Amino acid sequence: MIVKSIHWLIAILLIACLETVSVVAAETSIVQATDSAKQPTVTPSDAAEAEPFIDEEDDPFFDEYEDIDVHDPFEGFNRGVFWFNDKLYFYFLKPIAKVLRFLPETGRIGIKNFFSNLAMPVRASNALLQLKFEDAGIEIVRFIVNSTLGIGGLGDYAKHHFGLQKKNEDFGQTLGHWGVGPGPFLVLPVLGSSNIRDGIGLIPDAYISPTRWLLSDGDLAIAAGLWTLEATNKLSLDKDTYEAIKKEQLDPYAFMRDAFMQRRAKLVAK
Repeated sequence: MIVKSIHWLIAILLIACLETVSVVAAETSIVQATDSAKQPTVTPSDAAEAEPFIDEEDDPFFDEYEDIDVHDPFEGFNRGVFWFNDKLYFYFLKPIAKVLRFLPETGRIGIKNFFSNLAMPVRASNALLQLKFEDAGIEIVRFIVNSTLGIGGLGDYAKHHFGLQKKNEDFGQTLGHWGVGPGPFLVLPVLGSSNIRDGIGLIPDAYISPTRWLLSDGDLAIAAGLWTLEATNKLSLDKDTYEAIKKEQLDPYAFMRDAFMQRRAKLVAK
């Protein structure tokens, strides 16, 4: 029982690692600098084109963000963990991603599509929990089309030939949809930018994720390998937007904090 609990904890941390990678580029979809930061040259359009993290279909509000009040009572702790995650990015994830860049981009996009297709149950189930029946149906149809005509999900056939856009939903958004507030901003080790609500939401999403099925057979090493591949493959397709933030912002922590909270607020509101 204890061993199984440890496996679950590791699984949740690994999934959260992917969340951190996604956040790195998703948070660049804000161009509003904080009072302590100068005007960035990283624009929302740049972030939207930084495959595979975010594009217009994933975030239709990428050029419509507004200021919101961010509750950050744990700023001292958050900044310390932000430093740790920054080192994790530069000394572990990014070096692997640079090696993957030697592979053809078409192949890496196929890998991205494969993992995105595999995550359909998370998106569809959360759409259902929010009573977004059309979105849930679109996700199911996309999965069938991409798993067959898209050759196991390597191609996004549903998007390019039928105009069926991916509907990004997670349990944090589901809680927000039903009135649960985000709570204080948090930066967690490996997990990265989050808040109380979205942090709790990672747990049911991890349970629904098809990758969990590997863990039920004790194949933790295989699951860890798959998660690492997905994370570093995403970074290999990124256009170094996090590096641009580090270079241009006087306070990268504040910029990414505000960007994360604003984007999550918009995703919940849509």
